Amino acid sequence: MVGSIFLSASVPDPSRSAEFAATADTVAIRAAISAIVYVVLGRRRLVFGGHPAITPMIWPIAEDLTVDYGDWVKLYQSRYFEDDFPEDNAKYQNVRYTDPVGGSLSDSLKIMRAAMFGENSFDAAVFIGGMSGILDEFEMLKAAQPNVKMFPVASTGGAALKLFQEFHGYSNTLLSDLSYVPLFHQLLEIPVTEIRYQKPELQPQNADKRQWKSSD
Repeated sequence: MVGSIFLSASVPDPSRSAEFAATADTVAIRAAISAIVYVVLGRRRLVFGGHPAITPMIWPIAEDLTVDYGDWVKLYQSRYFEDDFPEDNAKYQNVRYTDPVGGSLSDSLKIMRAAMFGENSFDAAVFIGGMSGILDEFEMLKAAQPNVKMFPVASTGGAALKLFQEFHGYSNTLLSDLSYVPLFHQLLEIPVTEIRYQKPELQPQNADKRQWKSSD
């Protein structure tokens, strides 16, 4: 079965979190998100929680890669935000909506995240930019699936930088390397030579059969 990658990302809002906005690099956040979508789609499933600054960024990249984003991308969204859903939600064919918990934002997000981590088995997780929600997702995923490889991309700042600083042992490339496409190929162990497939069911289980072969 094709593996899944979890993406946790957002652009910090100065009005909501001055601490994380102070270190966030918006250009780097957008570049890192574009890079992970480029590296992953058509090769692994990408799972993420909907965010108004992130959801619209993923759709056009998926479209350009000409893969079936309805099969390769799984978007989770709490109905707590139903009145503010991005129009882009309608473009995703694989949205998992979770019910709100009364008027509680934190409880509603907890339900959504519990569904994400309970319904999917992840090979790796990447954390980009973000605010306190990134920290919550890191801790919840770590508790639910302790063997998942976790990569906070510290160069994007925000909560990802805080995770990098608080949890020791991460490679300094997460802080210094801004060449995100080769970085994600390396971290996620997805060879550059791996073929993209329009649908997951077309992807061979044997990794060797998924590689481009020279005709020479």
